[in-house]
Amino acid sequence: MKRGSQHVTTTASVPARFTQADVRAAVAGVRGSVSFQAPLREYTSFKIGGPADVVVEPADIEDVCLVVRQARARKVPLFVLGGTNLLIRDGGIRGIVVSLVRLRTIKEESGAVLYSDGGVGMPTLIAYAIRHSLAGLEWAAGIPGTVAGCVVMNAGTKLGEMKDSVKAVRMVNMKGQIVDLDAAQVTFEYRKALLPRGIVVGVWLQLKQGVRSEIEKVVKDYLHYRRDTQPLAMPSAGCVFKNPPNDSAGRLIEATGLKGARVGDAEVSLKHANFMVNRGQARAADVIALIKQVRSTIRRRAGVRLELELKIVGAT
Repeated sequence: MKRGSQHVTTTASVPARFTQADVRAAVAGVRGSVSFQAPLREYTSFKIGGPADVVVEPADIEDVCLVVRQARARKVPLFVLGGTNLLIRDGGIRGIVVSLVRLRTIKEESGAVLYSDGGVGMPTLIAYAIRHSLAGLEWAAGIPGTVAGCVVMNAGTKLGEMKDSVKAVRMVNMKGQIVDLDAAQVTFEYRKALLPRGIVVGVWLQLKQGVRSEIEKVVKDYLHYRRDTQPLAMPSAGCVFKNPPNDSAGRLIEATGLKGARVGDAEVSLKHANFMVNRGQARAADVIALIKQVRSTIRRRAGVRLELELKIVGAT
């Protein structure tokens, strides 16, 4: 499903204490939307998560800068959502949660380069690239996360990964300043990018001119493959575990007979064993208990310690 979303770019360490007055001061003057005690399940593909003190949807990059500066001044922590590969605990997230959904600009530059704001969804970006006959993003077909999230997580599938296309990254640093980084200044690893602390708000992608019908066919074929092999119709956070060297987490889980295992409404998918799905009312605690069950079983039977690809955040 994914592998990508800005969902775990934390821009401040949680202080010993801050007040609701600090939170309100930190979001004062924001031109985007501000929602207090917002349920975070509405912002994740898992449809799980407790409340945030406040969720902010900045109107533009300047609005992001304002929030960062004011949060820094008040020592209120920031957490940035992207939508996938994320499990938020039932206690929610304290401080300010930032969603970049209003940052939606896409523009074509010379040399088959696309600039995209960080809040653009990957399906939207792929559709734009297809309309302009630009190839290079077909690997991301079916990934529902944001462009920024795909950078942060170095999103990838068997066809490729984000680092293959990134030319430069635009960030808002911890001082609330806009900083542009060339791709050479970013170290990309398996399912993560080593970036300075801050918020990814935009990216330049180096693509190439192609034939629209050929690009569409690759995207369509890969979407069919994903729909046939992954539980895309049910709430999930994509692959739960990273693949161990020279093996597949899904194969290991299926081989131990854990497909269909459940804790509450959290279930190991019957379609793809490395997915866990929310059958309706799953809590984060259910998913975490199921993760522990799967990891301990694989460790005991196969001698392999599965490493999480899923990010778990928030208060218990």
